[in-house]
Amino acid sequence: MEDAEITLILQKSLSGKVLTTAEIEALLSIKEQSSLEQLFEAAQTVKNNNFNNKVFLYGFVYFSTHCRNNCSFCFYRKSNTDSVRYRKSDEEILELSTSLEDSGVHAVDLTMGEDPIIHNDTHYQKLIDIVTMVNDAVKVPLMVSPGAIPQQLFPTLKEAGADWFACYQETHNIELFQRLRPAQDYEFRLNQKKWARENDILTEEGIMIGVGENVHDRAHSIEVMRSLGVDQVRAMSFVPQNNTPMFSNGPSPFIDELKAIAVMRLVHPQKLIPASLDVEGVAGLKTRLAAGANVITSIIPPCKGLAGVAQHELDIDDGGRSVEQIEAILDEINIKKADKNDYINLVNERKKQPLAEGSL
Repeated sequence: MEDAEITLILQKSLSGKVLTTAEIEALLSIKEQSSLEQLFEAAQTVKNNNFNNKVFLYGFVYFSTHCRNNCSFCFYRKSNTDSVRYRKSDEEILELSTSLEDSGVHAVDLTMGEDPIIHNDTHYQKLIDIVTMVNDAVKVPLMVSPGAIPQQLFPTLKEAGADWFACYQETHNIELFQRLRPAQDYEFRLNQKKWARENDILTEEGIMIGVGENVHDRAHSIEVMRSLGVDQVRAMSFVPQNNTPMFSNGPSPFIDELKAIAVMRLVHPQKLIPASLDVEGVAGLKTRLAAGANVITSIIPPCKGLAGVAQHELDIDDGGRSVEQIEAILDEINIKKADKNDYINLVNERKKQPLAEGSL
């Protein structure tokens, strides 16, 4: 597509009009450098108009690497004997969460695989106890990322203190989903976002780039995220993992992730969009922020025995994913870390908003 046509699509988006699927696909398909620059400039404009050049920081506590699932892409899949398994004690989870709050994060993300010990308990009491314990100890909002859970658990999770619920579909191409997440129910996982939001828990949805999807699939996912009415959307590049069925798959060019982030910003102007440290570490932070992201996720304290997800060791124990390191990078590119109260107010305001028309 010619630069002039891309310019018209971007002007349409900047005027607040809804883009068609074909227009979203056109932006995701950009290859010319001049058009890429236009795309990222438009995304920056929209981000700054809505968030005043401020970013939010999320601390990451991956407290169990055990999982009952056998996802084709994941290092922590049940059958991967290369994966180092651990379960953090309550004392360790509490210490990690409070130390992240003290370091200056805006939210703590309590993340786990679908640990059989927790998921085999129909009441999920261990999960509820952990969320309650951390909520009692920290003042920042909590994100909970426990995998797919029963519908009836969401009111209890809300009562325990969960402000956010994250559950990534990875793709909204059902056939591809079934290859990525064998023996898992597409609709049950998709409904996690509906059930959380119905209980006044903010929701995050995400896709993976480079897992066999095409540009139409990416555009479709971006539109589905809009129809879901989620509060945070993300795109993250696939990273091949040892001893998994997809190990031999080459990674997608990172420019594809950057284009997805930029298009998400145009389609979801007021949503939070993460720049994850879990793919390239701090080396990829500037480009993701320049593409329109306004949340920095997977901040992990050094030397605490925690793992990441896509890159389970990258930049962790050397302090590369610490708040101090992130703040130094933000200073270099003249981006401001938001005040904690800014984030708390944003979360509270979002909870008050009704579900968008057309949401599931």
